[in-house]
Amino acid sequence: MQNWIYKNDTANKNRFVLGVKGKRPLICIGINPSTATPEKLDNTLTAVSRRALDYEFDGWIMLNVYPQRATNPNDLHKRLNKMIHQQNMLEIEKIFRQYPDAPIWAAWGNLIEKRDFLKTCLKDIILLSQDHKSKWISVGAISKQGHPHHPLYLKKELMAEEFDVMGYMQEY
Repeated sequence: MQNWIYKNDTANKNRFVLGVKGKRPLICIGINPSTATPEKLDNTLTAVSRRALDYEFDGWIMLNVYPQRATNPNDLHKRLNKMIHQQNMLEIEKIFRQYPDAPIWAAWGNLIEKRDFLKTCLKDIILLSQDHKSKWISVGAISKQGHPHHPLYLKKELMAEEFDVMGYMQEY
């Protein structure tokens, strides 16, 4: 039985953390959660878990720029809900503290442009990661729009590379 990490709100409208504990997990930052649960991973989380195994990590943790569950990113809030963003930041900080040496996979794709407030949320996460001296990675070439690719759209043979998250943040 896998040792799951799962944190959502009581109404299940927001998911903050989903993953499998390990001594050496891969942390992935996506844009927003969909319907996945420990009992039923979606295609994105199946891709993340497969990539973590391919890279020989013993666990993986999915975090998101914004915690609102929305299968269609067009359904995301039009404005930032500060309360759920603050809760998301608290949960992300717990993970960064618990796994200070885990690499962080930048995997939000071009969806970061879906709402203006998503860039603000991401900036908060990046700055928090700097407090923990986290190493960032991306997989595959950066998109034409300048963003790291989403896990669903990556070929299996692509390898992780260091990602200059501070340079990225200054650019956007």
